[in-house]
Amino acid sequence: MLEQKILGIKTEALERIRSVKDDAGLFEFEKKYLGRKSELTGILKGLKDLSQEDRKKIGELANAVKMEISEALEGKKRELKNAGFDFESERIDVTIPSKANGYGHPHILSIVQREIEDIFTAMGFEIADGPEIEQEFYNFDALNVAKDHPARDMQDTFWLKPEIQNPKSKIQNKSENILLRTHTSPVQVRYMEKHKPPFKIIVPGRAFRNEATDATHEHTLHQFEALVVGDGVNVGNFKYIAETFFTKFFGKKLEIRLRPSYFPFVEPGFEFDISCTVCGGRGCPSCKHTGWLEVGGAGMVNQNVFVSAGYKRNAYQGFAWGFGLERLAMMKYKIDDIRLIESGDLRFIRQF
Repeated sequence: MLEQKILGIKTEALERIRSVKDDAGLFEFEKKYLGRKSELTGILKGLKDLSQEDRKKIGELANAVKMEISEALEGKKRELKNAGFDFESERIDVTIPSKANGYGHPHILSIVQREIEDIFTAMGFEIADGPEIEQEFYNFDALNVAKDHPARDMQDTFWLKPEIQNPKSKIQNKSENILLRTHTSPVQVRYMEKHKPPFKIIVPGRAFRNEATDATHEHTLHQFEALVVGDGVNVGNFKYIAETFFTKFFGKKLEIRLRPSYFPFVEPGFEFDISCTVCGGRGCPSCKHTGWLEVGGAGMVNQNVFVSAGYKRNAYQGFAWGFGLERLAMMKYKIDDIRLIESGDLRFIRQF
């Protein structure tokens, strides 16, 4: 009697599965023939009440029918899924070339800075860093800049309003006035306060000047300082290091020329030029037919700066020099307007 009932359930289920047209029908079918309250499940639960011989025979048949109905159900699910899928619209032609992905790359200033850092670190220099919001003491006083020096005026310096200064500062005997640093030289003093000679450091970073912009001037600029301090350091050391650096940076042999100049934090001070990277010193429009290109300022560190950093006067000698990253980038890549560098114009940036 149970055998006929099980076979009847099988016949009915396999016949009904053919007429199922959607997911709702599949749900009802599964509920009726395989659910917890289905007849087939009831028969399997009642096996415990049968004799051992009947339990084996009926159990094998019921499980086989359940498996067959389950397979028919899964087959119907695949059939309905495939029937509703537009294979042609989803077809992928693997022979079509893919579109190239757009990738970003370092900005020209980052490229130049990393190249400079690699050259200097290969010569044994360390890289130092310091705050861009600086105290007047480090930006001016410690660097031997006089109180009445024009660089302290509003026309050159971005002074910050008193209300944004730190009322909890514990620094004593140093000016609490703060500003956006006008050069990277304050890092020299900060570094010397914590380190004793001999040492060689480079200081890359941003600086800010309150001035009008034009093709060769920007209010936000990037500088690169070098400081070497020890016993017996002299101008000859500076010339050798400078020539080595510029030769590697521009990929050609260059010479250095020094011209006397004044900077409060060095004594003696000088402007330094490099032989023209375009004509090799023969004279051309790029160097105004002089054979030389002006690069930056340098000199032997003023002993007053050493004293401000906590060193004894005349205990050490050193030289410092600095130049603008933008200027080097313009010279190397033949850029005629400094404002292009930080314009954000992708047409310009993607060239490098």
